[in-house]
Amino acid sequence: MKLILPVFISLSLFLGSNVNAQVGSQSALAKSILADSRLDTIQARAVKLLSGFSAGTSYNEVWIRDFNTFIKGSLKAHPKEEVKNNLLMFFKIQGEDGNIVDGVVDSAKANVGYKYRYSPLLRGWAAHKNTVETDQESSLVQAVKKYIDVTGDKTILHEVIGGKNVLERMEDAFIYLQKDRWSKEYGLVTGATTIDWGDVQSESGWGVAINDKTKWTIDIYDNAMFVKALHDFEAMKPKAYREKQNWSEVAATTSKNVRKYLWDKTTQKYTPHIYLNGSPFSPDFNEKEILYTGGSICAIIAGFNTPAEVKEINRQMMAAAGKEKHATIGITVYPPYPAKQYPNMQPYNYQNGGDWTWFGGRMMAPLISYGYVKDAYAELSPMLDRALANKGFFEWYDVQTGAPKGSGDFRGEAGVLYDAITVLKQWATKNK
Repeated sequence: MKLILPVFISLSLFLGSNVNAQVGSQSALAKSILADSRLDTIQARAVKLLSGFSAGTSYNEVWIRDFNTFIKGSLKAHPKEEVKNNLLMFFKIQGEDGNIVDGVVDSAKANVGYKYRYSPLLRGWAAHKNTVETDQESSLVQAVKKYIDVTGDKTILHEVIGGKNVLERMEDAFIYLQKDRWSKEYGLVTGATTIDWGDVQSESGWGVAINDKTKWTIDIYDNAMFVKALHDFEAMKPKAYREKQNWSEVAATTSKNVRKYLWDKTTQKYTPHIYLNGSPFSPDFNEKEILYTGGSICAIIAGFNTPAEVKEINRQMMAAAGKEKHATIGITVYPPYPAKQYPNMQPYNYQNGGDWTWFGGRMMAPLISYGYVKDAYAELSPMLDRALANKGFFEWYDVQTGAPKGSGDFRGEAGVLYDAITVLKQWATKNK
């Protein structure tokens, strides 16, 4: 015992000093975060911008994929009933087969090249659906969950629209995906070939609509959004509610198939596409070399990856961002698709290698949840700086010049930054 006791004591002292150092380090980081005036400034500006519901200055529509990402900020700027009514519009103009539209717009402003739909349940409004995507249904369910999380108002689930309540209509949306956007062979959601989470296909013509040249595929973004929506539905439905299907089981099976078919264990990244009717790209083009950042972030949010994999995915995104002077982890894909392969979108333009805080900012919450708070704060910082430098929120940024691009007053960026800062502040408050 005389030999063992000193060793035990010294080991205890060593471990104790390590724990104290960690606590001290966390406390210092927390204090730095809470003292960062950029956070309050960005959130205040975000709430001011979120006084509106359209996606941004270039858009008249309320887009559900955008609204899903700024609804929490909207609830700071509007009474909950107003936010709730905007959500219910998407159910009022839901398709008979359960499909959900992309955007709703004042009928007088329905003058873009979309194929509009109308409903007697939503008079004075028009809607359209970008058929190359498969995220509208999932986005709406996720948005309802966020509304309830913030307000505690579950009455939205029992709102009756055209003889069906919102719970039933959300299930109809899932069933639509299973019938119209599903691969029985892989047990996964399908869509047209786009860049990561994008809504413009590679083939020539009106890029947002399915046509005779469309190449059907499976990607990580659509499936991550679907599984997250299923988890959200299960979390908010009443215990006594009788489901049309066992959606927990569907989520588990889909998650298993994502790991089986889309996750590449060797490279520790997601395969861009599994093609169902041929690839639109040249046989000599190795698409697997491209890193899909947005879809990977959504996959992490959906719970597909281990903490070690999250760390590696983040490392790869940081490495990709480091190759361009003005890039953050919001860079859509890296490297971009060559012009020859993607004639509908040039390299470093828009979704083909543009930098989108709208997606990059979503990485902060999962990083913090896995304990990578220092990384989250460091990776968020350049996003904050450029929003301040440009005196506003922009749709995307040129990674080669740093110039803001696309729609100004882009509410998607404002909402994502608002949420990221909220989570960061919550961690800091607990650990100061």
